[in-house]
Amino acid sequence: MKWLQQGVLPAVVLVAFASVVLCDDTTHGPVFEREPPNRVDFSNTTGAVVECRARGSPQPEIIWVRADGTAVGDVPGLRKVLANGNLVFPPFRAEDYRQDVHAQVYSCLAKNSVGTINSRDVNVRAVVQQFYQSRVIDEFVLRGNTGILKCLVPSFVTDFVIIEAWIAEDGTTFKYDPDISSKSKSDSKYLVLPSGELHIRDVGPEDGYKSYQCRTRHRLTNETRMSATKGRLVITEPTGKIAPKVPGQKYEGGKIVLNPTNSIVVMTCDVVGYPVPTFRWYKFVEGTSRKQAIALNERVKQVAGTLIIREAKVEDSGKYLCVVNNSVGGESVETVLTVTAPLKATIEPKVQTIDFGRPAVFTCNFEGNPIKTVNWLKDGHKLDHTEAILRIEAVRKEDKGMYQCFIRNDQESAEATAELKLGSRFEPPLIKQSFDEQTLRPGPSTSLYLSCSASGTPTPEITWELDGRRLSNTDRYQIGQYVTVNGDVVSNLNISAIHTIDGGIYKCVASSKVGSAEHQAKISVYGAPFVRSMEKQAIVAGGTLIVHCPVAGYPIDTIVWERDSRVLPTIKKQKVFPNGTLIIENVERSSDQATYVCVAKNSQGHSARGTLEVQVMVLPQIHPFDFGEDPINSGESLSLTCSISKGDMPVTINWLFNNQTIDLDAGVSIIKVNKKNSMLNIDSVQAHNIGEYACTATNKAGTSRYSTYLHVNVPPRWILEPTDKAFAQDSDAAVECKADGFPKPTVTWKKATGETPGDYKDLKPNNPDIKVEDGTLMINNIQKINEGYYLCEAVNGIGSGLSAVVLIGVQAPPQFEIKQRNHTSRRGEAAVMQCEAKGEKPIGILWNMNNKRLEPKGDSRYTIREEILPTGVLSALSIKRTERSDTAVFTCVATNAFGSDNTSIHMIVQEVPEIPYDLKVLDKSGRSVQLSWVAPYDGNSNIKRYMIEYKPSKSSWEHGMMERVLVPGEQTEAGVFTLKPATTYHIRIVAENEMGSSDPSDTVTIITAEEVPSGPPSSIRVEAPEQHMLKVFWKPPPRSEWNGEILGYYVGYKLASMDKDKPYFFETVEFSREEGKEHHLQINNLKTYTQYSIVVQAFNKVGKGPISEDLKVYTAEGAPEQPPVDTTCTTLTAQTIRVMWVSPSLTAANGVIKGYKVIYGPSETWFDENTKDAKITASSETILHGLKKYTNYSMQVLAYTSGGDGVRSPPIHCQTEQDVPEAPTSVKALVMSDDSILVSWKPPSEPNGIVEQYTVYLREAPDGEGTSSDAKPLSHKVIPNIKIQNLSFQAKDLNKQLKYEFWVTASTNIGEGQTSETVTVSPSSKVPAKIASFDDSFTSTYKEDVTLPCLAVGVPQPEIKWKIKGSDNNNNDRIRQQPDGSLFIRDVHRDDAGEYSCRVNNIFGNDSITHKLVVNAPPHSPHVSLTSTTTNSLTIKLKPDPSDIEPIHGYTVHYKPEFGEWETAQVANNIEKYVLEKLVCGTRYQVYVTAYNSIGNGDQSDNLNTRTRGEKPIGPSADKFIVVSSNSITLHLNEWSDGGCPMLYFVVEQRKKTSPDWVQVSNNVKVTGNFVVLDLDPATWYHLRVTAHNNAGFTVAKYEFATLTAAGGSIAPVREVFGTRLLLPWLPEWVDLNIAVPVAATAIVVAVGIIVICVAVSRRALGPTQTRLTSDYDVVYNQSVNAVGTLDKRRPDLRDELGYIAPPNRKLPPVPGSNYNTCDRIKRGPHYRAHATWDPRRHLYEELCSRRGSNDTIHNHRGMDDEICPYATFHLLGFREEMDPTKAMQFQTFPHPHAGTMGPSGMGTPHQAHSRAGSQSMPRQNRRYDRVGSQGSQYYTQCNGSIYSPGPEYDDPANCAPEDEQYGSQYCGYGNPYDQYGSRGSIGRRSLGSLRIQPTASSPEPPPPPPRNHDPNDSKDSNEISEAECDRDQLINSRTYGVMRNSAKDGMNHEEMRKLIERNEIPGQANGGLTAYDTMAV
Repeated sequence: MKWLQQGVLPAVVLVAFASVVLCDDTTHGPVFEREPPNRVDFSNTTGAVVECRARGSPQPEIIWVRADGTAVGDVPGLRKVLANGNLVFPPFRAEDYRQDVHAQVYSCLAKNSVGTINSRDVNVRAVVQQFYQSRVIDEFVLRGNTGILKCLVPSFVTDFVIIEAWIAEDGTTFKYDPDISSKSKSDSKYLVLPSGELHIRDVGPEDGYKSYQCRTRHRLTNETRMSATKGRLVITEPTGKIAPKVPGQKYEGGKIVLNPTNSIVVMTCDVVGYPVPTFRWYKFVEGTSRKQAIALNERVKQVAGTLIIREAKVEDSGKYLCVVNNSVGGESVETVLTVTAPLKATIEPKVQTIDFGRPAVFTCNFEGNPIKTVNWLKDGHKLDHTEAILRIEAVRKEDKGMYQCFIRNDQESAEATAELKLGSRFEPPLIKQSFDEQTLRPGPSTSLYLSCSASGTPTPEITWELDGRRLSNTDRYQIGQYVTVNGDVVSNLNISAIHTIDGGIYKCVASSKVGSAEHQAKISVYGAPFVRSMEKQAIVAGGTLIVHCPVAGYPIDTIVWERDSRVLPTIKKQKVFPNGTLIIENVERSSDQATYVCVAKNSQGHSARGTLEVQVMVLPQIHPFDFGEDPINSGESLSLTCSISKGDMPVTINWLFNNQTIDLDAGVSIIKVNKKNSMLNIDSVQAHNIGEYACTATNKAGTSRYSTYLHVNVPPRWILEPTDKAFAQDSDAAVECKADGFPKPTVTWKKATGETPGDYKDLKPNNPDIKVEDGTLMINNIQKINEGYYLCEAVNGIGSGLSAVVLIGVQAPPQFEIKQRNHTSRRGEAAVMQCEAKGEKPIGILWNMNNKRLEPKGDSRYTIREEILPTGVLSALSIKRTERSDTAVFTCVATNAFGSDNTSIHMIVQEVPEIPYDLKVLDKSGRSVQLSWVAPYDGNSNIKRYMIEYKPSKSSWEHGMMERVLVPGEQTEAGVFTLKPATTYHIRIVAENEMGSSDPSDTVTIITAEEVPSGPPSSIRVEAPEQHMLKVFWKPPPRSEWNGEILGYYVGYKLASMDKDKPYFFETVEFSREEGKEHHLQINNLKTYTQYSIVVQAFNKVGKGPISEDLKVYTAEGAPEQPPVDTTCTTLTAQTIRVMWVSPSLTAANGVIKGYKVIYGPSETWFDENTKDAKITASSETILHGLKKYTNYSMQVLAYTSGGDGVRSPPIHCQTEQDVPEAPTSVKALVMSDDSILVSWKPPSEPNGIVEQYTVYLREAPDGEGTSSDAKPLSHKVIPNIKIQNLSFQAKDLNKQLKYEFWVTASTNIGEGQTSETVTVSPSSKVPAKIASFDDSFTSTYKEDVTLPCLAVGVPQPEIKWKIKGSDNNNNDRIRQQPDGSLFIRDVHRDDAGEYSCRVNNIFGNDSITHKLVVNAPPHSPHVSLTSTTTNSLTIKLKPDPSDIEPIHGYTVHYKPEFGEWETAQVANNIEKYVLEKLVCGTRYQVYVTAYNSIGNGDQSDNLNTRTRGEKPIGPSADKFIVVSSNSITLHLNEWSDGGCPMLYFVVEQRKKTSPDWVQVSNNVKVTGNFVVLDLDPATWYHLRVTAHNNAGFTVAKYEFATLTAAGGSIAPVREVFGTRLLLPWLPEWVDLNIAVPVAATAIVVAVGIIVICVAVSRRALGPTQTRLTSDYDVVYNQSVNAVGTLDKRRPDLRDELGYIAPPNRKLPPVPGSNYNTCDRIKRGPHYRAHATWDPRRHLYEELCSRRGSNDTIHNHRGMDDEICPYATFHLLGFREEMDPTKAMQFQTFPHPHAGTMGPSGMGTPHQAHSRAGSQSMPRQNRRYDRVGSQGSQYYTQCNGSIYSPGPEYDDPANCAPEDEQYGSQYCGYGNPYDQYGSRGSIGRRSLGSLRIQPTASSPEPPPPPPRNHDPNDSKDSNEISEAECDRDQLINSRTYGVMRNSAKDGMNHEEMRKLIERNEIPGQANGGLTAYDTMAV
């Protein structure tokens, strides 16, 4: 009511339609495409999805609602509504079941702008899987009766459990058979009903000895169960006659049976008696108590007392009565049968378009049974209409939308949908323009102008209202209205000379016959308050009164309502709002009819009042009436009274019949009893009086209506009574039989069973030619068999019904039932042919032979005879002896008055067939042979079959020795498919017809082929000798199943838990020829205590045979892998501790846990195994007894199986409680003077807690002369000092004349302990030397200080001397005697352990004590040995040093790969063998071990140098590796052997045989599958080079192949000629190089030799040192560029500087396994500097080792040691083939710029270019190895290795020893894998004259070097950080490499490269710099 409180009414109130219906309306309402089912049952383990899909325009929205209409939302984990409309119920746990979710009625709602429709009810029921048991109980039955056993299923699963079968104790199974009513089944002793009961007929004593179980199946989960109990029949022998009786409870009102249509209905009559009673079934006529006996026929049968109805119909529904009688008495049982039919509904029409005001009719057509309710819905809202026809008298706008008809019964519901559209000829009014609120001042010059415009069809009319009163034209009020050109209507209101009273709420209303629209706003006029007069308000009682006070004036302060001078509200239902609105709810005459006053006031105190008279009217109320529950019988009279119980008078009462005024002339009268009562009388009720009678009562308040329906029972009466009819044969017959009545009669037809009327039987229901529709009997294609008497009955339960018997006749011409047939006869035998014609007599018959008249007179062999029959004539033709010529067609022709007919008889004279011939073998296999033959003469009788006879060659053709295959006679090809493989057979064939068999054909001999074995191995057994192994034993299959010779077996195994479709892992076992020998296979590396599935199959040369049945077996139990968890301990007493734990998970148990072991011991000595105890228990807790008091204990728990002890749990710790201590160990009483004694003592050996005090007791000792020893002792408490342990007490003031007894006790917080021994002593003036300290053992930790006490007494002061291990002590800085006599030892060593003696003496005596010192030190180095290696693991054996005293707590294993980092692994102290896993294959490792104890880490063991197993890859042969085609080759990479280490990748290169340049195809080929090399030329010879890499190294394999021609042919080998013309293409063709080259070479050599000798002699003699001839090698290296950057290997940031990134799978050495030489590997001597370069563009891998000459030669460069080698290639560490190729950068130094050497035409580059910030690098266009982030930086190596010292020592590269190395020296080039490039000889071989054929084009990079294993003891396997090799062939390089070749990869020619380098020049630098060439893989 917010708008009332604010005083603002809605601006626009639309009463028109929400949308405008246009002529081209394309919208249509929702229609279900997939409607959810009525019932959804599902298991909580499976869940369910309920689909709902609808179509419409616009696309409907799917909403799920409950039965009450509330929307359904998501419930997490239980229910989800998907966007596609599906309602999903996921699987859920039983405890999550919710009734409001899983047992609910849902409905799917489809909604769009047109309307809304609801689906049928969806009954969702989730079933939680719960355990149930069915039971069978004993049933008692009289002998001879029928026993019924019932399977009792718990009620909570009854709806979901199906009784599948009954099983007798002998294994016999009885199941329900759908053909239950067949004679064989109905006569059976045992019968299972659809409901699941087992009927046993005619029971005898023998039936009492059998027991039965039922088997049930859950229809949702498909789980089957046997009943928990067995039941049997208890046979009761009757002692006398027993009347029929119902055992158990009899159903009152009858049992109810529900069955769907077309099902089998079984109604039982469970009645017993003796003698055995008879059963008779009846059916009540509907609506009456009259019953009719059930007629038994093919559809309805009775088995004992059970009535069985097949193909049940809805008409079978009703009440049945079973009457049981014997000679003693009778009994009856009622059963109500309802045959259900699925509900279906349709609405006609589905879509209709109705104009406004026109009627609309929807008809709901439905079928099914039963139908209980019919309801209508509009747009999802229920209509108050329950009839099948919905009529809308005058369609209005509100009627547009979706209509649904719902039909329901108790089981299901159905719906149909229709749409009502509005016609396009109208449009409701719509306000288009309006006015706003205004405030005006009154005056003659002030006027008000208001305007409204509206549209609509038809054109609406606009009216104006002021405060609810309609305005009209006056002097001041002028209203005008007109219509615009576009059809809109415009209305204006003009008010002149505005007064205060003109203020109020103005409203314009646009209305037409199709609706209205309005707009209102308030106009305020300044002035005093004014209230307009208000008309009297009449309102019906119970309604709500809403009235607005019409106030004018402005401003208004308050508006109130009063009644009887009291301001409202005075009661709850009255509401008054500030804007002057009064609301009274639920108006009553007694309390609300009155005069109300509206009072308006302003702030000046002016007020105005207006009155309102309210009248409350009461509607008439009609007292309910009806005609009674039972229908009225026809002819009876009735009356009905309409009585008005309340309402305002006067009241007008009217009666309506079917909504029409009653015609009083039809025997109906109306009597007005008084003003409030009217009576309706019907003198004689007839059928036309059936209908709805309504009474209406009308007064001023309105009209009330009440109606009831009249049902009249009318007996059947004929509308059309049937009469006798005759029909022509083959025509369609129809006999009408129609009757009416109420209820509507059922019309049925029956046929007489004989030729006369009497007994009748039902018509066969499934006969398509005979059917009854609407009472009419229709027979299609009527035949003579249909002739007879028929009975038509019309019954509705009222009266006896109607019946009529008619005769239907059939007029037929002669007819032969068989039109054509064959007659066969053996030749020479007699034959008789007959034909019988039926029809109207007389009938004449003639015989024809082959269409010619047969005259018996012409041939005496033929005779004709005729016989007259009741139905026609029989004629017979006889032949005495048949001959071949008698094979003919004989025709019998019959004629009568209605027509004629004939039949043909084919006479065939037959004999046996001849022998089949031309038997051939078409095909044969191991078990079959395909044969063909030629069909022989068939003996004038079709060969019905051939018999293929076959036998093994060694058998005879006797009947029992051969086998046969029968072949249909029309075939001349067939196969024998039951042969045995590898067997010789004889085969023949025999033909057979009806006359007999032919003789056999010739014999054919065949030998079948071998086949795979047909049987699995036998006697399979599996043993589990240990936890990781299974041993499988088996024997061969039977010899007959070998099908050849068995070669071996496949033994398969897999985890039993794996899916069936998962494959087995197979191993092969060879076949043993020894007869009967048992084979076996040991399967290793299996999981512990795991069930495996084992299969075995045999194989021969053809293939493998069938797999044996899988044998499931467990491996032996192992020790549990995990310890018990949640281990806790609780101290109970001083000597008991409770330990509890939780067992480890079953998956980690590795077997059946037999128990647990609790290992416990004092924490102090925990690592000493001798101090531990163990307790075994089977439970998960135990109590440890007999523990030491006040001791901290450590405990571990392990589980054990039969496989051993499992893993121990982490130690837990508990301390036992304190207790009273034991007595001090020893006590001494030493005389100190004549009146004092020093008492000292040792602590208790078991203090049992913290000793808080000692008590020293003393008393006088008895002197033996009567002194009592019971004198009370004196006690002195001594608090021990923990630091100095002052366990002594000095007793003073003693009497030296007396002896004293001393003893000591210790006390804890528990109490005082036991007393020590008593010592007796008396004071004396003589004090001998004594030691108060005691012999003791001291334990000290390594490197700590220790003090050994020696407290002495004596007078005079005694002398104290120490002996150490028997030798006198000599004080030193570490060991010295202290003033108090104790011995101090600083920094205890291991060798300080031993005995220390202290001796004291004076003149009165001496004493001594001995201490033992134990030193606890870290462990010695353990003993480590290698026990085994694999490709990825090392197993070492650990043994502690036997001299270690302190127990070892564990080991630390340190290991590193050859070029990796150190890693560690922790090993427990009780482990003797440890396996280092996840190592790199084929790699050398260093290993050492340290032990540790409570003191610390011990010494490390000796280094163990070893390596993992694995070798380099092994290449395959070419024929297995390469498959050649014309343009490509395929490489089978799987043919490579990996050498035990997984392959990493391949590098593939190829070149034409005539070309020297290798073309790299790929340098990262994956190791799996095949690799195809494309783009090859056809018919061309190629060389292929493949480098395979694994962690153990690499292998290079070379192959030669020729591609095929384009046509697929091969080519001949060609001679490989590296023509010099490749180098000198300008030579003329006529030059013979074989002559020219040797001549020119000889001349050049001679000339150069002379020049060299001359120059050398002249320089040696005359030239200065600077110009003397030096080594050729110096010429090369003195042209190098000076380098300012150096590389210090000792720097800690070396790896960062080199960009080292360790690969993820292994640690790499500085340059892992490369064949590049670093400069620091060059000989470190004063004379030799070896440089090497790998040129990646050359197919040759060359090196040049050179002597170092004077730096003054040619150029004087400073820092020669720092220079960078020309062409040096830098392998950045870590950037190998393992890293991301996109993050690598390739670098190579530039060649030296000096003219005439390696560089092109003397280019200079400044030395500053060597700095890291300004270095130049040129990545390749192929950025495979470009490193991200490395731009602008350059790394260098230097040619001087001296700066690397100290550091790891590597072998000298100058020691190149190819004969000692597998690949040649790795330090002098790319070694021996490419030995075609020249061997590694001495340095002298490396001359400049080793001319090679130079490459003419740029070659791709060679493969990156593989990782290598490094043996520190073997120099040939050493590897480096990076290698830079210096060129050997300098002159060639200076000519060849100075030019950049055009190639697709490099993309630059020489000129482009020169310009690029020139752009990098810096002025002022004369030389130096790098030249960019090809790059190296980084």
